[in-house]
Amino acid sequence: MLSGSLDRLLLRDQEAKMVRCYPPEPEFTDKTAAEKKVWEFLRRSLPEDALLFHSVQLRHQRAEHEIDLLVLMPGVGVAVIEVKGGLISVENGTWYQSGTKDKHALKQSPMAQVQSASHALRELLGTHMGTRFTSRIADVVCFPYTDWPEDYSSVGLPRDLVIDRDQVEQLVAHLHTAIEERGVGSSTLAAEFAERMVRHLSGDTGPFGASAAEVDYAQAMSNEDVQEMLTSGQSTLLSCTRSLTRVQYLGGAGSGKTWMAMKKAKDLAKDGKRVGIFCYNKGLGLYLQSEVETWRQNKPVHVGEFHEYARKLGVPDGSGPEYFEVELPQHLLALASKLPEAQKLDAVIVDEAQDFASSWWEALLACTKDPANGEVYAFMDDRQDVYRRWDGQFSSEGTPLVPIHVDDNLRNTRRIADTFKEIMGHHSKLRGGEGCAVRYVNCATEDAVDVASDCIDALLDEGWANNQIALLTTNRRHPIHQDHFDNSTIDSEYWPAFHRDEEEFYGHVLGFKGLERSVVVLCVNGFKDMERATEQLYVGFSRARSLLVVVGDKELIDEASGANRQISLNAALEWWPYGETASG
Repeated sequence: MLSGSLDRLLLRDQEAKMVRCYPPEPEFTDKTAAEKKVWEFLRRSLPEDALLFHSVQLRHQRAEHEIDLLVLMPGVGVAVIEVKGGLISVENGTWYQSGTKDKHALKQSPMAQVQSASHALRELLGTHMGTRFTSRIADVVCFPYTDWPEDYSSVGLPRDLVIDRDQVEQLVAHLHTAIEERGVGSSTLAAEFAERMVRHLSGDTGPFGASAAEVDYAQAMSNEDVQEMLTSGQSTLLSCTRSLTRVQYLGGAGSGKTWMAMKKAKDLAKDGKRVGIFCYNKGLGLYLQSEVETWRQNKPVHVGEFHEYARKLGVPDGSGPEYFEVELPQHLLALASKLPEAQKLDAVIVDEAQDFASSWWEALLACTKDPANGEVYAFMDDRQDVYRRWDGQFSSEGTPLVPIHVDDNLRNTRRIADTFKEIMGHHSKLRGGEGCAVRYVNCATEDAVDVASDCIDALLDEGWANNQIALLTTNRRHPIHQDHFDNSTIDSEYWPAFHRDEEEFYGHVLGFKGLERSVVVLCVNGFKDMERATEQLYVGFSRARSLLVVVGDKELIDEASGANRQISLNAALEWWPYGETASG
């Protein structure tokens, strides 16, 4: 049972306060994506008085060591952490690491590696600080993409000093236990002593001088951390275009447009501007809100659905296509003329802007201080125009938007992106890792929902976590989705559960625009409108980051794939969720 002090350590700061980090923003590479993953968990989860170091270089006598992550917890002790990405295994006494391209033997066990570095750290600190190091210190290995056996037993590596992929989210608790129960030393770490250590660890001149499914999972998680780093690199494009005040960012699925929209909103809000960030879909709106909630200050004045903004300003409530498409924008346009100047917006940001009709744009811009020339940033992919509202113009008057192309696909693995690259065009660059093969399950349209549901059970058996999986339909809702709709729990339970990231998700491709999950089971259970089928497939195929499973009738999918088969399953692996291939 956790003690009160441990409970305190596990509480996350509700105001998103971060621990002190050295360096404050480490430069991770694609080879250190696993370290970045663990670093981020620690940065968010450690108590405020903790100190977190990355890549501590040690020179002890003639030997050189590197500590991947070093944690100082005043009142507790020190944790020295060795992080190994990929899939880690031990075979006949030899340690192996399987990456995206190969499997190679490690020169020594990760525990031996971290123990050597920890021993050097203790001796060097004693020498440099002029006093013997007596604080408790634990040596820990972390394999964030490997499922380590619970019953593992070794004289050289106790199981409780291994943190695997299922334990990373409780990392602080495991470190606390490791320090108290396995740590070497006779005393807790005094806060004053921790502060003295900082000077010696961070000086300006430098510190102290398995199965196929498991491999797929490890590779997928490693790829996703690399994808996150590539997406954050889009800040360069925002920086290059910062002098432009009316911009249309055009990019295919997975190009980081939503991340860019959020970054733009944050930058403008920091400048003291009244910013609104808008979208059409409820799910995307709730995601944007959950992201903004983590910001400490300088938040936009509105985040989420366009229609909710109109209601917030006083537009009467209503329902039905006529209300949303015609009446609401007319009401908002009339209300905007009476809106006090202090309540008007300096800048408008719209994500998935192809979902916005011209009348919405007109009403929204009327709520700005300068409708004709004010700041407007539209992030869009006109090839995802599933609602057929986009007419090629955001407004009938005013300064036009400057088109900026965002060509790279960052979200999807190359195998997934290959299925729809013809839609994105030859300018698009596929930047994701190779990834797992796309899987195709051939079945009759009327059976697609049942078979897709069984695919989730098979994926869970392979080791995928339930909160990594989304099942999306193209026609009628999945029964679980329909129950929420019938019981009016879409707002109160359905979407909040998705954003808590606790369980598998059942949705429709139209409601999942702008969102993603590691695994998507796309259930092609028909189409209400075959003229929009290609766009729906494009949205559905592009939501998966690591693994795409397509379920349905091959002839229907081919028909829906558009002219010249713009979406292709030619390279897909035929799969069957019942333990044998479809061909038997």
